[in-house]
Amino acid sequence: MAEQYQVSGQTAAEISASIESGVVRGDWVFGAALPPVRVLAGALHVSPATVAKAYQELRQRGVVETEGRRGTRIRSRPPVAPPRSVVRLAVPDGVLDLSAGEPDLRLLPPLGPALRALADQVGPARGYASAVTMPELIEVARPRLLAEGVPVADAAIAVTASTLDSMERLLAAHLRPGDAVAVEDPGWANLLDLIAALGLRPLPVAVDQEGPEPESLAGALRAGARAVVITVRAQNPTGAAVGAARAVALRELLGKHPEVLLVEDDHAAELSLEPPHCVGPVTRWWAFVRSASKPFGPDLRIAVLAGDETSIARVVGRMRLGMGWVSTLSQRLLLQLWRDGEVTELVAEAARSYAARRIALIGLLRAQGVPAYGASGINVWVPVPDETHAVAALRDAGYAVAAGALFRVSSPPGIRITVSPLDEPDLPALAAAVAAAARPTARGALMR
Repeated sequence: MAEQYQVSGQTAAEISASIESGVVRGDWVFGAALPPVRVLAGALHVSPATVAKAYQELRQRGVVETEGRRGTRIRSRPPVAPPRSVVRLAVPDGVLDLSAGEPDLRLLPPLGPALRALADQVGPARGYASAVTMPELIEVARPRLLAEGVPVADAAIAVTASTLDSMERLLAAHLRPGDAVAVEDPGWANLLDLIAALGLRPLPVAVDQEGPEPESLAGALRAGARAVVITVRAQNPTGAAVGAARAVALRELLGKHPEVLLVEDDHAAELSLEPPHCVGPVTRWWAFVRSASKPFGPDLRIAVLAGDETSIARVVGRMRLGMGWVSTLSQRLLLQLWRDGEVTELVAEAARSYAARRIALIGLLRAQGVPAYGASGINVWVPVPDETHAVAALRDAGYAVAAGALFRVSSPPGIRITVSPLDEPDLPALAAAVAAAARPTARGALMR
């Protein structure tokens, strides 16, 4: 073992704590391989069973993952807080960062006018007893969602801190460690890390540009999935959007599994030009979550959660025992933004801008024989034969992109390109660099 990766301990608990402390200090680079069980056992003079148990404890807490021949490695986002400097690899000066998956900060609506208007409206401070999901927000959210075809006429509605916060509370309310969750593959990296941290098992579901493939989802359900997470549009990382016909097929399939928890993710919300074709409610347990972070800014930590009465009651009840509630100041700010016609037009213009950049980049790549996908949202997915080579080659060419390994369970390799930082003049040079880095075969590395 390298000196900076020294592990200590004589029991499984001590060994796992030593490794976790190394992650917190930043000694372990994310993705770094832990020593093989027998090698570490020999170095510590303990039995291989002791080290194997330590690794198992770390897997159950989501700190590490086991990848067959690649051995046991530190997860890309373990549920411990490392130094900020090692959370993400630094992007060198002069390299355009297309890896973050964040909205274009230039297109976010200014919050200053809404905050000033809010300052004039806020009355006396609210007490603990009255600090809940504001009825005024529900009154606006329900018709807003219904107008887009989201079936929330009879749904319970609450407010959470984010999409991921909603998912964590829903999964914890319905599932127990060891239960399986059907997830899109490739899919949202943060969700995969959350599932690991909760001690749940991901069951991969293949995705095409119409959303989850029914046959693949059927296989996950047969394998015992107790929950299913579907992104209705702007799927991360592929940009897939569930089409009307695909929604019908998924609805028919899930209707045969009434006890499965169905969670539908609409994180892009108003930033997607495509309408949300919802699959639920078709099971006993169903939830739809819409975040405000993408259209209005990541700093607005708030999401609207709708679903069956029991699921929402469990989420709200658990919140009361922990964080309590989402600040009513944040709720009032979202309400103010929703009611502002100028903000609505700014968000609509941002959606059109993202679509234009995404479509143009995909067209340029396909013209050069490179398969590229992105039916909606801010990301483009490019299948590649070798992720490491493609990421390194693009960095050398001046572009930082996200390696597909962050998003994959068992699907083929690829890279994710976020179009947010791009301007139209940037696209031809980027497309040429991606074509050189991808080096597609004659048939191309097609998505399933």
